[in-house]
Amino acid sequence: MSQHTAGATDDDPLARADSLVRDLESAADTLDRTRERVDEVGEASLQELADAYRDLTALFDRYEEEVTGDGDFQTFIAFQGKIAELTESLSGDLRHREVFEEVDDLLQQRRLTESDWERVRAALEPVRADVERLEDRAEAREAYGDARFAVERAVGDLAERIDDLERLERLGDADLDAPTERLREPIEAYNDAVTDAFEEFRREAGAREVLRFLDATGAFPLVPFRSPPDDLREFVETHEVGTESVGQLLEYAGYSQSKLDHYVADPDALKRAVGTRQTYLQRLDAEPLTVDWPPAEAAVLRFRARELTSVVARFVDESDAHDDSAGAEGGDDADRSPLVALRAVRALPRETDYERLRDSAQARAQLGAEERERLASGAVSDELDACRTAKSRLEDALETHPSL
Repeated sequence: MSQHTAGATDDDPLARADSLVRDLESAADTLDRTRERVDEVGEASLQELADAYRDLTALFDRYEEEVTGDGDFQTFIAFQGKIAELTESLSGDLRHREVFEEVDDLLQQRRLTESDWERVRAALEPVRADVERLEDRAEAREAYGDARFAVERAVGDLAERIDDLERLERLGDADLDAPTERLREPIEAYNDAVTDAFEEFRREAGAREVLRFLDATGAFPLVPFRSPPDDLREFVETHEVGTESVGQLLEYAGYSQSKLDHYVADPDALKRAVGTRQTYLQRLDAEPLTVDWPPAEAAVLRFRARELTSVVARFVDESDAHDDSAGAEGGDDADRSPLVALRAVRALPRETDYERLRDSAQARAQLGAEERERLASGAVSDELDACRTAKSRLEDALETHPSL
């Protein structure tokens, strides 16, 4: 295990970065040494030798147990023939060819014992040592890749931490006395109105209409309703009971088979389609239609409000919105159409000092006592400087040691 994974280095970005850089430098040095050992002999020469050694040891793996001691004579003859054939097929300039010839001689006996095999393996040591040059280089390449990946991952982690700390500093600069109710009240008014409207829609509309609505929201990625399951959608589209409300379908799903026979034409189909999807139906609520508090950035809020307008208009009567808009100024928010309330939310970035108010709302929501203390003591600033320096060191190391 690398040193950077333990101890205080996890809490100290500079110490962890230095440890990761040392790991990468060590891996690079090892890779250079293994490359030099390969170059001393030559890539092609070693690869040819490794192929011959692999073919030889494959024969050992296949035959050794059968030909040692009092084995089958025909198998013994076949083995010796294959060893001789392999030796004869080797190129004349193969490195250590004489070792393969010596091994062939050692194996061309009337009977092989364990001690014979020990002599064979001892004779092959120079070959094995050269083959290990390639294996060592392969292992070094893998270790280098792992070390470099660890540095890349740490750079990504530091980038995220730097973003968090910079956000924390921005929150620390926020005006905590800013009148955030200028944002909160319109957002709460919309959330209340759309929740009531959706609950009425879910309660009064047929399940077929509700699922068609949910299916249509798939075209609006900023309104994250879950798409209806295919089997449930098909059931409500093809069965008359699909015109009844979601609540009524859930009630039917709880009936016994004998009781259900009196209410629906195909009890088995309802049990299969609705009974297995009760959790999905029970969890349908207005949450995907609401606006978060604290709210998103101005551009995100504008885009989302645009999508919400299109989606909400699918189950709220537009005429209600026009009727309510005339009296919305100073009227009762509880009686507003959600479309009217949504227009007020969409206008917030244009009609208020939105970013200042949003920063204040985020600061109030996200800055606890510990964060405020760290900001006041300078600990956040110190950690931010350390993270930036650590990230720079790691990026320099990646530039010095490129990917393979």
